[in-house]
Amino acid sequence: MFDRLDDLLIRYQEVMGELQEPGVADDQGRFRKLMKEQSDLAPIVEAYQEYKNCKQNVDDSLAMLEEEDDEEMREMAKEELNESKRRIEELEQELKILLLPKDPNDDKNVIVEIRAGAGGDEAALFAAEIYRMYVHYADSRGWRTEMISLNENGIGGFKECVFMITGQGAYSRLKYESGVHRVQRVPETESGGRIHTSTVTVAIMPEAEEVDVVIDEKDIRIDVMRASGNGGQCVNTTDSAVRLTHFPTGIVIYSQTEKSQLQNKEKAFRLLRSKLYDLELEKQQASEAEARRSQIGTGDRSEKIRTYNFPQGRVTDHRIKLTLHKLDSILNGDLDEVIDSLIAADQTAKLAKMED
Repeated sequence: MFDRLDDLLIRYQEVMGELQEPGVADDQGRFRKLMKEQSDLAPIVEAYQEYKNCKQNVDDSLAMLEEEDDEEMREMAKEELNESKRRIEELEQELKILLLPKDPNDDKNVIVEIRAGAGGDEAALFAAEIYRMYVHYADSRGWRTEMISLNENGIGGFKECVFMITGQGAYSRLKYESGVHRVQRVPETESGGRIHTSTVTVAIMPEAEEVDVVIDEKDIRIDVMRASGNGGQCVNTTDSAVRLTHFPTGIVIYSQTEKSQLQNKEKAFRLLRSKLYDLELEKQQASEAEARRSQIGTGDRSEKIRTYNFPQGRVTDHRIKLTLHKLDSILNGDLDEVIDSLIAADQTAKLAKMED
């Protein structure tokens, strides 16, 4: 591990040197690449330098204890020694986590697809609540949200909703949200007061760049049509809605949220690219079944990952056996405690796998 850390330290110094060269910003591609590498290496280098400082403090404290007769100075040296040893243990663990292989998609924006599952209108109403939960969470982190397509049920629920979240590290935090979200509550439409169980499926897809997925024009049919549903005065009077059909996979994308056909077409292609990229990721993960099992449910859409129990005001994440009695704040976007716990469990599982 320490040989690798020494190599990364040397590389960091090289990158910093290159960034200080005159005219480096003239080549924007190279400049962006160097800045990204610098920001990726900085946390590792800072932790490693602190580790080295603590090791030096241990040596200095031991030397002082050997040479010093003054009791007060010896007590100070002992305190410094104990503190440095404790911090070394923490830093060793931090460095192991920082050196875990990085998911290449972690820095990408995400496309979120929410579908009402079992439970009819009640599932659609909960799908709308899950959508609002993610919008509030995105707002709390300074990320931007943008609707791509929406199919409503007429009473405020969403049969299906696709939207984009743009922001630094969005995929790194939201990738654990893919799966079946279950709600247990008495529906407003239920006169007998019985608790119903409904489900919503969430799919989190990294946004694919054009370089990630190449779409052959021969594989696509593009249809334009008039938008339907609530859209204001201009939306329903022009052929602004776009439907893409991808023949090899059978994927159909429908986009009508913008007034401009060009904007809807751009959104539809963005979603299609991400769906095709996500299919490719699923194939890779299936061929690395063992590696996938070590992760905390970042792929299987049929996996029941979380239950939102309204009568008891609790949320349970079944993958890590975490139960929190703060349903209202979680549905209001307070997801950090859940996501931090999932990330920690995932890192622990990966570390254990590496040490086996």
